Amino acid sequence: MNTIRISLITVTYNAESTIQRCIDSIINQTFNHIEYIVIDGNSSDRTKLIIKDNEKYISIFKSEPDLGIYDAMNKGLKLATGDIVGMLNADDYFANNGVLFNIAETFCRSGADILYADLDYVDQEGKVMRKWRSGKFRHRNFNWGWMPPHPTFYVRRECFNKYGIYNPVFGTAADYELMLRFMYNTSVRVVYLNKVTVKMAAGGISNSNYRSRVSAWACDFRAMQRHSLFFPALSLLLKPLRKIFQFYI
Repeated sequence: MNTIRISLITVTYNAESTIQRCIDSIINQTFNHIEYIVIDGNSSDRTKLIIKDNEKYISIFKSEPDLGIYDAMNKGLKLATGDIVGMLNADDYFANNGVLFNIAETFCRSGADILYADLDYVDQEGKVMRKWRSGKFRHRNFNWGWMPPHPTFYVRRECFNKYGIYNPVFGTAADYELMLRFMYNTSVRVVYLNKVTVKMAAGGISNSNYRSRVSAWACDFRAMQRHSLFFPALSLLLKPLRKIFQFYI
């Protein structure tokens, strides 16, 4: 257990209102074997100053213009040296102080290549608005619009070396496409951690307006076609419908 090391990547851009909360949730973790990588898109607000105020907790900090969030994530992946790699968005934070310990312990106990968990969507005050409960992994569920929450997604680093990094060609679905590539088209070992690990800010780029939502559907559909889901049109219809249940859990 003490030998496993987690590389945690946070991508930031003009996140002065939330980045300290994100960093604090990492500082407070009981698990100490963390390589913390922050990739900033050359923020023009106080984000870089806040990050520098916390530099003793940060292993690698890089700030420069990028081509979007997945380009920034890929920069972080190329710098990561840990056994396990995960992402924590600047707007999000860990649900409790034992999250990384539970993740590391589960990887060690299960021998899994990939782990995912549950998350809560919260408003600015931290009030829970929706609950994303993933459930146990079943390969066929991808054909019914299922996917795990990306902020809870942790992967052995060698999987990125073997299967590739995020492909920005898929736009807002680049994380979904990567999960299809890793979990649907391979036989990697996947484990579900039945715990809420992340509090995620409600909203997001793909849900900001109707035009963004239509664009996101198009990106999802291309990812589904790319990985030969049985009925991609049906999967596309079911994927957003599954979110309805998150309001009633």
